[in-house]
Amino acid sequence: MARLVIFGAGDIARLAHYYFSHDSSHEVAGFVVDRQFRKDDHFLGLRLSDAEDAPRDYPPSEYEMFVALSYARMNAVRAEKYEAMKQHGYRLVSYVSSRCTYLSEHQPGDNCFILEDNTIQPFVRIGNDVTLWSGNHVGHDAVIEDHCFVTSHVVISGYVRVGTRSFIGVNATLRNSITIAPQTLVGAGAVIMKDTKPKGVYIPERARLFSKSSDEIEP
Repeated sequence: MARLVIFGAGDIARLAHYYFSHDSSHEVAGFVVDRQFRKDDHFLGLRLSDAEDAPRDYPPSEYEMFVALSYARMNAVRAEKYEAMKQHGYRLVSYVSSRCTYLSEHQPGDNCFILEDNTIQPFVRIGNDVTLWSGNHVGHDAVIEDHCFVTSHVVISGYVRVGTRSFIGVNATLRNSITIAPQTLVGAGAVIMKDTKPKGVYIPERARLFSKSSDEIEP
């Protein structure tokens, strides 16, 4: 089995450990985080080391790496660590769930995290360091550029291009043949019908409290 080091010691790292351990050919050997954030010597029963010492503790010639970080600062933190680990010489691996329907002939880039119940239709292209949480639909001929984070139950219709470092919230819908500009933030439940602006934030109307209580109306 290929030996894997995970960058991170939070919830996403914990989930990455589970998925790689139960549904891949990789054996997780340990974890690394930046020295200033390391609070312990172990995580999930495995060694937790300083990322600054990773090439010494886990030589890139013997270990592969997965950067398991969130969408903080519009994915900038994960992108920075991704680049740093590549500069150290690590091969960054991707996880694609065996319970994902992946029909595109184009394989995803490196350091992708594609969870269960995603439907990836033919001719889709997925870049590097892309997270697709569970239950999304990515329509035919869509493109998801590098360092994006797509949450859950998002519909990305055919011929959509999602620009680098974008974030798509739960239950968002992107109509076909539009472009999501780089670093766009699409809020939960938003319906995007036309191209977005770079670094634009798109938030839908929120549910409001009705004037009557539930026992005063008939569903």
